[in-house]
Amino acid sequence: MSNTPLDPSTMSRRKQIVETYKMARKVDPAILWWMLGAFVVAGGLGFALFYFVLPGEGTFKLVLTIIATILIGLLGLMVVFGRRAQKAAFAQLEGQVGAAARALSMLRKGWVLEEVVGFTKQQDMVHRVVGPPGIVLVGEGNHGRLKALMISEHKKHERVAGDYPVHDILVGNDEGQVPLTKLVRHVQKLGRQVKPAEITELRQRLRALDAARPKVPIPRGPVPNSMKGQRGNLRGR
Repeated sequence: MSNTPLDPSTMSRRKQIVETYKMARKVDPAILWWMLGAFVVAGGLGFALFYFVLPGEGTFKLVLTIIATILIGLLGLMVVFGRRAQKAAFAQLEGQVGAAARALSMLRKGWVLEEVVGFTKQQDMVHRVVGPPGIVLVGEGNHGRLKALMISEHKKHERVAGDYPVHDILVGNDEGQVPLTKLVRHVQKLGRQVKPAEITELRQRLRALDAARPKVPIPRGPVPNSMKGQRGNLRGR
């Protein structure tokens, strides 16, 4: 059997969902029961709502109520599936080299990710995201070694950023750090300090800085490839 990771771009939507479910169930065996529970609870609430709100009597009302119950139940099921599948994906990434960059790939339109803009020989890394908050530098690895690297990268980016803000984030589970599972949400909550047109200007300023540094590829594996397929599933596309 081949161990080559599946490419989501070559799979149908149904196949992507099936593969995402298989991946999630390995990490979260209870996911099926959570999904069924969500279907029952959401469907039950939908049935009660439509049965007592819809006017009229008879078969027609009952049919509409049943259809609404099924649709609302499926919606609840997919919401729970998406959240637990995302959590399972992050659990698989935990501890892997380049995990933060793979998690950041879940960011939606309007964000530009540059992987490994700074690094050490021991595979400590700094990634950069440009978006509504400005420049966000995300460090992962040994935090003792990362300290000097983050300071260096912050100064470099501040010189070219001008008045645009530069944020620093360390990924980890200690005080003052952001857990991998909360990284994407934390970045999104940094606020809107840069307009879309200014993001283009900011990226142009960063080109000179990027041209002076070597591009270092990070290791790839089955989890990174599946994350992009999961992103589409979790967003309902």
